[in-house]
Amino acid sequence: MAKQKLDIKLLSAIDFPSDVARSVALNIMNRHFKHTPNDEKLKIIQHVLETPESYLQHATLGLLAHKVAAKILLAEPFEVFQLNDEPKHFDVFGSKHIEVSAINQMALAMRLPVAEKGALMPDAHQGYGLPIGGVFATKNAVVPYGVGMDIGCRMSLTILEQTDAYVEDKRYELKKALENYTHFGNDGFLDFDQHHDVLDHPDFSLMPLLKKLHGKAVKQLGSSGSGNHFVEFGVVTLYEGNQTSLPAGRYAALLSHSGSRSLGANIAQHYTNIAMNTCKLPREAKHLAWLDLNSEAGEEYWRSMNLAGEYAKACHDRIHKNLCEALGIQQVLNIENHHNFAWRERIGDDDYIVHRKGATPAAKDVLGIIPGSMTAAGYIVRGLGNDVSLNSAAHGAGRKMSRDRAKNSFTMSSLKKELQSKNVTLIGGGVDEAPLAYKDIDLVMKSQTTLVAIEGEFLPRVVRMAKD
Repeated sequence: MAKQKLDIKLLSAIDFPSDVARSVALNIMNRHFKHTPNDEKLKIIQHVLETPESYLQHATLGLLAHKVAAKILLAEPFEVFQLNDEPKHFDVFGSKHIEVSAINQMALAMRLPVAEKGALMPDAHQGYGLPIGGVFATKNAVVPYGVGMDIGCRMSLTILEQTDAYVEDKRYELKKALENYTHFGNDGFLDFDQHHDVLDHPDFSLMPLLKKLHGKAVKQLGSSGSGNHFVEFGVVTLYEGNQTSLPAGRYAALLSHSGSRSLGANIAQHYTNIAMNTCKLPREAKHLAWLDLNSEAGEEYWRSMNLAGEYAKACHDRIHKNLCEALGIQQVLNIENHHNFAWRERIGDDDYIVHRKGATPAAKDVLGIIPGSMTAAGYIVRGLGNDVSLNSAAHGAGRKMSRDRAKNSFTMSSLKKELQSKNVTLIGGGVDEAPLAYKDIDLVMKSQTTLVAIEGEFLPRVVRMAKD
């Protein structure tokens, strides 16, 4: 392809924050993008100007991104906040299962000027911003890292028309369906067409950031992330007197765990950067920067977060639909819930913004799913509406080992023996997700009997995860 040289005249259509930025852009394009068509060069420059935070580490575009980001930082008003000397009170459920670092991290969050209420769930462990298992309430302020990078990470359980015997009788067919109709990780996507109404949401056209992310959202629809995300077939046992619409018994079921993919991660990073640039906090708390929901950025984040939540649900809907259609089976009941999200909720006599980062909504009689591990039971639960926990419960067993420690502690041979002993077939996965890297789910459940009632359980049988 012939070289195409960019000149100042062609750049006149772009509004640069400074003459220096314009000069840097021109130099970068003509040195490093010689064979790129000029219209494509203009698109690249425009994207850097609009989302400089995405390019700060880029080998060639990083210099331009830093020039733009520095100009924005100087132009945007910001306010410096100090932490309160003492944290506001927060209740800890199952403290004997929780590492001190997670409790300290929650205490730091409760020193924020916007902190109103908090609680720590029994599966809690250290994370970024809020600890995983942290529940944090404010008044009209949202902390992007209080929701997390994987906005709308959620559980979805479909109970099927088949009995439990179907899972054992059709194990090979279930394995092949998972291999052919699910996809994990950031690279690639499902190789068949699918659609969901969420892709036509008007905010994808109205908001510049979402417009840029729409194409990848289309490609990643119906797929899952890496880490502890999974899609699995198993057996559900509904207990006598359960509050679902089905009678007690044993059923074949499909369970999935994942979030909003690249869409949510980009939204989280973009608005966290804005929050950190406009809400200055001491170094140890900088990732807990918040956005006022009356501000333009706060309103944009709230709308984007909710769209990411809808997209996460759409991915689960497609996963379950794709698998059921491939196998020729029917769904009879679906139970689902977010566990990385923020909600407007009334607690007591006041309205709050309730952040649940790795916590299950557990308002009165609300159904949810709390998984165990790739071999341990998960539980169908009904919320008891406990205000002390901000109407929340654990979102899983919770890690007791970091991924690195798990990799150094277990072998694939020991993992295979564990899977065999529990009659579980695993596709993908790795020792970082070994069952012993997690807390005992039954001990976690015993620590929250005032938060949820157990309606039934799910036992995994054929599990697919991302490759280690």
